Amino acid sequence: MAAFNGVSSSSLIAPRELSRQCLAPTKISGLKLVSFSNSGRTNLPLSFRRLQVSCAAKPETVEKVCDIVRKQLALKDDISVSGESKFAALGADSLDTVEIVMGLEEAFGITVEEENAQSIATVQDAADLIEKLCEKSA
Repeated sequence: MAAFNGVSSSSLIAPRELSRQCLAPTKISGLKLVSFSNSGRTNLPLSFRRLQVSCAAKPETVEKVCDIVRKQLALKDDISVSGESKFAALGADSLDTVEIVMGLEEAFGITVEEENAQSIATVQDAADLIEKLCEKSA
């Protein structure tokens, strides 16, 4: 078990305590940056005292995925589809999900491996995966 400055790497912090430490997120070029202030506390794991970066797909990618999902599921215009929309909540079964992935592959010119396709549950998941695959192929 590694330790840094008296803090073991296996230290856990309650989500509520972590949220009090979190500063406002900032988006820069598709990356969501969230910084955590240490505020003199030594009970935070080292990883939380640094900058945390998570990938977020570009809005235009999310919008294109929303359009493809809407088309594949033949959704009416009054049904809202956003990045947080879950395929299951939109009425998609496993076959619909396969068809959505095939539509995404065709639209974006990518190939999605089966293990990656199984991890897609939301529109945002799909958009993030697409951008990751597009970056690899570039």
